Amino acid sequence: MKRIFVTGISTEVGKTIASAIIVEALEADYWKPIQAGELEYTDSHKIADLVSNKKTVIHKNSYALKTPMSPHAAAELDGVIIDVNNIHEPEAENHLVIEGAGGLLVPLNDSDTILDIIMPTYKVVVVCRHYLGSINHSLLTINWLKMKGYDVSIIFSGKEHPATESIIVKKTQVRVIGRIDEETAFDKSTIKKYAALFKANLELL
Repeated sequence: MKRIFVTGISTEVGKTIASAIIVEALEADYWKPIQAGELEYTDSHKIADLVSNKKTVIHKNSYALKTPMSPHAAAELDGVIIDVNNIHEPEAENHLVIEGAGGLLVPLNDSDTILDIIMPTYKVVVVCRHYLGSINHSLLTINWLKMKGYDVSIIFSGKEHPATESIIVKKTQVRVIGRIDEETAFDKSTIKKYAALFKANLELL
């Protein structure tokens, strides 16, 4: 069964929407190990509201922190220390989509980052969105993952920017799963549309 870790080149680049699309396309389970903030309507709640299939199981966060900050800072405010040894992949006899928090090197504590919870066997999908500086962020993220030996793919998110996207692909030589355009709304039907578009590429991971 596939284990797909979804990360981004920064915050607010579309990781949760991308995760929902992958979940729907593969009828996969979903797990967000660390949720920081928005506990009344978490990313897990959003996924549940966006997918249509009946097979997906939403697994419980390992850490649910109250403040929308970097996990290490949010944990400190909550009076806890994130211990990566307490972050256990849920037992799932299904494909599993795992959504990170922020970018690849977001700190979890004084020594560990998001990268430390990405297992060597995971396929990694990087969500790239165009903004000033996004080429640098994309190349740093993707090339660091490649250097560590991960199988990496890209989903582009937002308005198309050919000059940015072409240079990222040229310099990294990783596969592109697809593009999530700007939409007036992301709902079940929108997610199903992209799931159908991305399904064949996702099945090749």
